[in-house]
Amino acid sequence: MKKIMLAVFTVLCVSFMINCSSIPVRNFQIQREWMLVSFGNYTKEDLIKTHAKIDLTSSNENGKIKGGAFMGCNKMFFTSEFKKDGKVKISGIGSTLMACQNMKLEDDFSKSFKNMTNYKIEGHFLTLSDDHENSMKFIASDWD
Repeated sequence: MKKIMLAVFTVLCVSFMINCSSIPVRNFQIQREWMLVSFGNYTKEDLIKTHAKIDLTSSNENGKIKGGAFMGCNKMFFTSEFKKDGKVKISGIGSTLMACQNMKLEDDFSKSFKNMTNYKIEGHFLTLSDDHENSMKFIASDWD
């Protein structure tokens, strides 16, 4: 009888530890690397040439994703919160401070990126937009 109770107790303890652990839940639909394919007056070719992208694959803490971005020069970092209602909050934007020949895309991106408030996922595309009809469109890098 003691062996049975010990076995049941062990199973319950292990089950409790697994179900109550703080393992972050990963949203595979959002937490991917995304290549920028449409933004402002930049052509798709310009964006591809600079390897413009955002990386949302980092860990998810308290519903927030620590992300990164690259627009051809500096490495950028930020925190993002994607809500179920299609809202997104981007905060804590920073970057390395290398001086590069052409930093216009990077400057334009960082100014616009922090103002993005909405998101939509359609197939393999992620579109971020603000409240003034400005948008940026990405394609999942693992799709192509």
